Amino acid sequence: MGNTESSLDELYAIESHQWYRKFMTECPSGLLTYYEFKQFFGLKNLSESSNAYIQSMFSTFDMNDDGFMDFMEYVAALSLVLKGGVQQKLRWYFKLYDVDGSGCIDRDELHLIIRSIHAISGTDYEMSDEDFTNMVFDKIDINGDGELSYEEFMEGIQSDEKLLERFTQSLDLSHIVTKIHGDIMAKT
Repeated sequence: MGNTESSLDELYAIESHQWYRKFMTECPSGLLTYYEFKQFFGLKNLSESSNAYIQSMFSTFDMNDDGFMDFMEYVAALSLVLKGGVQQKLRWYFKLYDVDGSGCIDRDELHLIIRSIHAISGTDYEMSDEDFTNMVFDKIDINGDGELSYEEFMEGIQSDEKLLERFTQSLDLSHIVTKIHGDIMAKT
């Protein structure tokens, strides 16, 4: 059993070293700006709403709000995407959707993010962005105040399997991680 644990530790160390090399190659200063973040993930010619979504995503990963992502913030973001549990991801989603930082998500915020995600992903969903936003509020806005509190969001999404699946799919960033991982392997 000890050998397996040691092998896993070695694998994680090698992978971490590769991620670090990729990060430092792309960001020699050790700090990833918003502009570099967009370039890093190949996000070009975005609409205004998609750009706002990417800015929100960058801001949630910029944990100390200094306008940059350092390597530790980058690793934390990748860890969330790759290994984060449902609770961790939902907490991040809530922070991402709460565009104005009020502690609640209103219809406009949710609609903006959903519309932006669809524009970036290019995925065709069976339901319009507005219909999806309305469905979410109809299902989980328990007190009917037009805002989703953190508690309503967490409990509502987790208690509805279809919503949980849809949110998870819409924010699946594994294609980005796969691209980065492929770039790393090509350079080694």
